[in-house]
Amino acid sequence: MNYIISGKNIEVTEGLKSAIYDKLGRLEKFFADDTDVQVTFSVEKERQKIEVTIPMKGHIIRAEQSSDDMYVSIDLVVEVIERQVTRYKKKITDKEQNKAYIQKGFFEEDDADDDEEVKIIRSKKFPVKPMYPEDACVQMELLGHSFYVFRNAETDEVNVVYKRKGNTYGLIEPEF
Repeated sequence: MNYIISGKNIEVTEGLKSAIYDKLGRLEKFFADDTDVQVTFSVEKERQKIEVTIPMKGHIIRAEQSSDDMYVSIDLVVEVIERQVTRYKKKITDKEQNKAYIQKGFFEEDDADDDEEVKIIRSKKFPVKPMYPEDACVQMELLGHSFYVFRNAETDEVNVVYKRKGNTYGLIEPEF
């Protein structure tokens, strides 16, 4: 795997790099040798945070964890990625285009987790009202939801606003 390691508000030491190579090295059994892995360390208000992103065609495997100790955060993020890969193995490997990113032996493994498919248990339809993103955030707060789907009054596209950590908001817009 090709590691791209960077830091925000933190110097990436050799100790952190070796921990990444050691811990994320456990994931090499899942991915091909030329798979890129983007690792970003950051410190926010004494919280040690790590973000790991593994881009693939059609999918992005991503996890972020934070704790008081960066090495604990590294352990936590590796566990999350390992769970994601094994849980969504069937979905990821169904796509022919992703076979270049996954180790060949991973396809042959039989897990008991294969029974664990994504099951949609509820479907909901609602009118998508045109509004501005700021108004959508207010509506989301009034409903007590963590996200809100709306039609952007400026672009006439369907957008999503969502609540982020630290009482901030995010906006998801389609890109064509």
